[in-house]
Amino acid sequence: MSSSINTATDDPRPISRAGCYVILVFAFLGWAFAGVHMSINSIVMRVASVDLLELQFVEQGISDAEPAGTAVAPSLLDGFDNNNDGRLDQTERGRAREATLGQWFGWLICAFLLGAAAGGYLFGVLGDRVGRSKAMAASILCYSVFSLATYFVQSPTQLLLLRFVTCLGIGGMWPNGIALLSEAWPTISRPFLAGAIGAAANVGILCFALSTIVLEVSSDDWRWTFLVGASPVVLGILSLLLVPESPRWLALRGRHLTGGESHGEVAPKAGLAEVFRPPILKLTVLGILLGTIPLFGGWGVSNWATAWASEVGDTQNDDATLKSVTVIARSLPGSLSSLLGGALAFWLGRRRSYFLLSLGALICTQFLFRANPGGDGAIVLFELPLLGQTVEVTVFLAWMAGLGFFSGFFFGWLPYCLPELFPTRVRATGAGVSFNWGRILTAIGVLATAAVLKQALQGKYDVVGQYTGLIYVLGMVVVWFIPSPSEKSPDE
Repeated sequence: MSSSINTATDDPRPISRAGCYVILVFAFLGWAFAGVHMSINSIVMRVASVDLLELQFVEQGISDAEPAGTAVAPSLLDGFDNNNDGRLDQTERGRAREATLGQWFGWLICAFLLGAAAGGYLFGVLGDRVGRSKAMAASILCYSVFSLATYFVQSPTQLLLLRFVTCLGIGGMWPNGIALLSEAWPTISRPFLAGAIGAAANVGILCFALSTIVLEVSSDDWRWTFLVGASPVVLGILSLLLVPESPRWLALRGRHLTGGESHGEVAPKAGLAEVFRPPILKLTVLGILLGTIPLFGGWGVSNWATAWASEVGDTQNDDATLKSVTVIARSLPGSLSSLLGGALAFWLGRRRSYFLLSLGALICTQFLFRANPGGDGAIVLFELPLLGQTVEVTVFLAWMAGLGFFSGFFFGWLPYCLPELFPTRVRATGAGVSFNWGRILTAIGVLATAAVLKQALQGKYDVVGQYTGLIYVLGMVVVWFIPSPSEKSPDE
């Protein structure tokens, strides 16, 4: 099952068919469990913050349990005393509480994104140096072990720090899994494989969201979700034992070692510096931009929509599943469309497909936040039975499904198109840089919008969502600058 090198020619011998399928299964499951953690971020983080911030809310006088006449912290009066009477009524106190929750929700999204970005660098370089399969297994073990540790957190700061460390593994899973798949399978299979790995995260998001329809997540019962996030520790151990190494990586390492020994030189090592130097620098900049657009659109739009649904469902409708249904509305069509993302890029072309996806996502974002998630103002299209419950499919959920459909294609498009921009020796590093700089830029944007959400918008998720959705306009422009497939990457 393991790969080998033809020492006479230094050409890689292909992995057996069984070995190829082992790689596909483990890469798919590793990224699917990363999707579970993405779903945890969307569904759990706000309610976990409600629980962990309760003492702070009591001290500020804005707890749900406080009577109407309770004095509030003076610092809250300037921002939320809309009646200018020196006190906060029930609605104003609710907005002050939600603004704080929204800010923490934004910080926890940033912890996810920055942790994943750092992990993409660390595990991407590790994959180029010690092998894709070992680095992929280490990534899975990382996000599993630290998810278990998160079960025991007692403060929002502890939750923030552990989400960052957990997401180091999530960031490392993507570049190594993609590089391993693209180097192990025949080129003719790559559109399908890119779609499969792109769909994996959405499958994980969907499965976890469905589980929370049956086992509701509330501020009194959310810790169990991190035990679910820890379950793939077995997958990580099996990955170390069973997954074969990339034949192209082994061949390249053998070529470097042979050349080094014959000329008295040390084998070159891949590193971050190389992808930021010409001639690869241009490809890196384009890769970063291509990765940033869908990430910022997804994390800057979909998660604000989920937080909005969580607020409405938990505080107005007494419906703890509304946030879960919102995630399902996005991830179900996204699971299907991401499976076809690589094929769409192959059929329509990389530029045209990316442009049309950006346009479709832009339209959905602008209508999504003009619809009410629930309550009296929500327009119900039809009712749908789901896991023993009746779900009202509203206009809000319909636009969320549309956004999930268009944005899902991106995550089949990216694994198909990004790795081929880079030569083999820096492929995991280059793909990781492209995707993870998108995470860094997205985190900066989310931090900024979280601050605006608290200070200027008083926790109004709908306004924040409309503005962040404009990122897709940039996607419609930048895509025309990418090189055509006929333009070769720099020599390896």
